[in-house]
Amino acid sequence: MRWELAQWFEIRWWQGYLKDRDKEEYLSWKRNYWSTFLASIEVETGPSYAVLDAGCGPAGIFTFLQADSVWAIDPLLMSYEQRLPQFSRSDYPHVHFEEIAVESLQASERFDQVFCLNVINHVADIERAYDALVEGLKVGGTLVLSIDSHNTQFFRWLFRLVPLDILHPYQYSLQEYETALRSRGVDIHRVKRVKSGILFDYYAIVGTKK
Repeated sequence: MRWELAQWFEIRWWQGYLKDRDKEEYLSWKRNYWSTFLASIEVETGPSYAVLDAGCGPAGIFTFLQADSVWAIDPLLMSYEQRLPQFSRSDYPHVHFEEIAVESLQASERFDQVFCLNVINHVADIERAYDALVEGLKVGGTLVLSIDSHNTQFFRWLFRLVPLDILHPYQYSLQEYETALRSRGVDIHRVKRVKSGILFDYYAIVGTKK
């Protein structure tokens, strides 16, 4: 129930956020953002890579990637297309879109790179979502997971008890995210704090599948 409520608020958050934004200006800004993000975490992409944007949203990293094989999945794709003029699947003919949740992904060792950016704590079943992301990676492939991580134990406990952060059904520390990946055979070789906040810091975790 909490996940369904979070999804209801998610599309309405996007509608409010993008309400007065020009499509081309916003997408240009977003592509520049992704370029800077990749440089900051020292991850390179290439045209020969098979890449997954898991939980892509209406302007995920798929908007920047030029790989020959780009998959983008999100359970709200139809809602984005119907309600947000900034998003149309036809604008990205090189991207394979699929309207599924992250934990529903079935792709055995298909991808060279998997990006799950500010998504993993939005899902309905986080353990299955972790499994699906790692299972979809080729051995030696790169996983990039970005998350809002609690800075204090008190607010992590409070947000778990009371749904004050309605968009995020899961509330974890950075160490808990790292542990979940390592337990699934991901070798973490870079953790980058992208942005600092009062309650949360925004981190990117970069690892490879053993």
